[in-house]
Amino acid sequence: MTQRRHISLVAAGATMLAALPLSSVFEKWTWLVGALLVVGAMTAAAVGLRSVRAPIWLPTLGMIVVYILVLTWLFSDGHALLGIIPSPDTIAHFNQLLADAGVTIRDSGVPIDDEDGLLFLAGLGIGAVYLAVDLAAVVARRPAIAGIPMVAVYLVPVGTHTSSVSFLAFICTAAAFLWLLATDNVDRVRRFGRRFTGDGRDIDVWEPSPLAAAGRRLAVIGVIVAVILPLAIPGMTTGLLDRFGTGVGDGPGIGDGPGRSGNVNMFSFLSGSLVRENSYEMAKVTTNDPNPFYLRFGVAEDLTRDGFVNRSWGQQTQLGSLQPPPQLNTNGVSYRANAANIEILQFNERVLPIYEQVTRVNGVDNTWGFDRRSGVVYSARNSAKGRKYTINYVRPEYTPDALRTARPLTDSDQIRNQNIRMPQQIPQIMELAQTLTAGKTNQYDRVRAIYDFFAPSNGFRYDLNTKTGNSGSAMVDFIKEGNRQGYCEQYAAAMAWLLRAAEIPARVAFGFTKGNNRNGNTYTLTNFNLHAWTEVYFDQFGWVPFDATPAGSVSGSVPSAWAPDPNQPTGSTDEGESGDLVPGQAPTGGGSVAPTNPFGPNDPGVTGGTAVSEESATWPWYLLGGVVLVLLLLVTPALRRAAVRRRRLSGVRSGAATDPAVGAADPADIALDPTPATVATAAGLGQARRDAHAAWDELLDTMVDYHVDIDPAETPRLTGERLISEAHLPEVAAGGVQVLSRAEERARYARSPLTDVDLGTPLRDVRIALREGVSLRTRLLATLMPPSVLARWRTRTSTRYAAFVTGVGRRRDTVVRTISPRRLLTRRG
Repeated sequence: MTQRRHISLVAAGATMLAALPLSSVFEKWTWLVGALLVVGAMTAAAVGLRSVRAPIWLPTLGMIVVYILVLTWLFSDGHALLGIIPSPDTIAHFNQLLADAGVTIRDSGVPIDDEDGLLFLAGLGIGAVYLAVDLAAVVARRPAIAGIPMVAVYLVPVGTHTSSVSFLAFICTAAAFLWLLATDNVDRVRRFGRRFTGDGRDIDVWEPSPLAAAGRRLAVIGVIVAVILPLAIPGMTTGLLDRFGTGVGDGPGIGDGPGRSGNVNMFSFLSGSLVRENSYEMAKVTTNDPNPFYLRFGVAEDLTRDGFVNRSWGQQTQLGSLQPPPQLNTNGVSYRANAANIEILQFNERVLPIYEQVTRVNGVDNTWGFDRRSGVVYSARNSAKGRKYTINYVRPEYTPDALRTARPLTDSDQIRNQNIRMPQQIPQIMELAQTLTAGKTNQYDRVRAIYDFFAPSNGFRYDLNTKTGNSGSAMVDFIKEGNRQGYCEQYAAAMAWLLRAAEIPARVAFGFTKGNNRNGNTYTLTNFNLHAWTEVYFDQFGWVPFDATPAGSVSGSVPSAWAPDPNQPTGSTDEGESGDLVPGQAPTGGGSVAPTNPFGPNDPGVTGGTAVSEESATWPWYLLGGVVLVLLLLVTPALRRAAVRRRRLSGVRSGAATDPAVGAADPADIALDPTPATVATAAGLGQARRDAHAAWDELLDTMVDYHVDIDPAETPRLTGERLISEAHLPEVAAGGVQVLSRAEERARYARSPLTDVDLGTPLRDVRIALREGVSLRTRLLATLMPPSVLARWRTRTSTRYAAFVTGVGRRRDTVVRTISPRRLLTRRG
């Protein structure tokens, strides 16, 4: 193999190894299949052209052509000529796939499901990286430059995950780069010809010099140190022990510590968890609150052109020194002290879910602090997953009349100025906010006017699939008439934006609804209970929650007196014992129909934690199918034996036909004194031999089935004589054995076989005699599990397995000689 072909294969392997970190971005491995097809086809084209010593530019051109053809074949969706040749419609389809991928990246969290746009982007990107690696390592012979596109692939999971990426991603990328460097350097050494030691001993081409061996060992040690050191020092990460915690369901990180930008997209985390097909438990809460509100873990306070993002946390207060929030002594305002025990299951973030106005947190170490501005308990190093803690909190209740007494905020108020900022004044939003709040004399009525705007009577509909528009702003598209469908993200962000347009301080909060999966005072919260709502700041009252998302469409929604369900303008709600809406019951007012569950009929949040299962109705069919399958497996050997016997006997019966001019003769006389009358035509001689062999094979299988030993080294005559003596066959069966052995003898050794002897009747006589001479157990085994069939299957399986092992060994030796792992780690001879 030439050097360029060799490095081409290594470049392909290194590219796929460097692409493995993408597995942390995708939920499944479908992307890897497409990438293997693209890279494999490009590698085949490059190696094939370099094998015929084509010009240096031709393999690259061939890789580009194959790259385009394979992408067209995989993702054209019927828009290509002959399925592989791109057309203008194909280019337009590819452009749409990239646009869809952009929308999914913007709106979804990791890990993401398999979507055509994202799979196309993965195949397109990995193919482009391989092309760049091949140009740098093979064409330009500058493998160090090939590390740039490899690092670009590694940056995808690093830039996507808001928490730390697994150290395996770094190891894969580093190993791929070192492999490429080592291969190029070894190939450079090969150009100088053979190598010898001082005493004249020939050194293998892959045996390193002391300097090269030291370099490889230093590279491996450097990778190990780069992985172990950050894991072992708690100040750099969550620490070595925390990195190897148990459990599943690690979601994308949303935690953010001091000193960081804080611009983490909580919306991506929320939408990525809601759109999953399967439900998984994230937390359990036991509280004495008869109707708990939402469990809260974060807020998004800064409004950018792309939407709301959270700020960095810096106003840290030790959890042991929390001060009770101030309480108003005003009519229409009440406070209730509560406590809750919280257990985090699959919430792998650096924030602790808590209730509003927390007064005490027990059960966590001093690495956790409280941010007074956002009301979030966070840690710069540790994750909430697996923690159990207790909180004390105050649940405030307000009447609309009490909130109407809130004084307007002054222009110098810091909280107001920080939470009415907007990146730009969009005319449609500003105009709508002014229209909705016109004539309102106090802040609460202005907030309620915007809040009531999102009622279903205005065309708003809950749906996990949003509609896109052409305004250039997702927020404008959502509030535009005819496009008003979305879920809690759109409702919360749109309301907060309209409030800021009306110069009312607002932000978006994130957390869990209380859910409907309740066992006594314990609520089990799943990913389907993740939720977003709006918080509005009132002077002296503080941040007051408003949930504009239709309550009937949210599992565990909690309407309040000051923010009732928009379906019920009067503020009355049909509540169960705990105050939540009765599942499946249509709210009164507004003429709306019964709400549908956006998560499907098996949503545990609606069914009280017990998914509607069809197993009780379908298990008899599974049981019946299992019984039928077992019976088929049991009777397969018997069916196989019957089929073989039928095939052999059909040939034997057809071979018993003779020339009418030749009468039937005594079998013994024919065997001892053959005459020309026994010789058939040349066309029938071959058939007669085949019939004799089939009859003899059937006799041997019958002997095996009834536990009579056979010796392949014996002649047919000796085998027949031994069978007669050992089995003590009666005269009729013994004569049949002699006929069968003489027929096989003539078929093997004589010029002409027997042609006028019926071999089917002797076979039947011998089988009956053998069956009568054995035990019942042997008969059953011969019928149900014929030893002749099982022995043949065992022999065939062993032969094929041996051939497979031999083939794998040969291929492994070939790959080892070709790729030679000793390039990286070798020992001197």
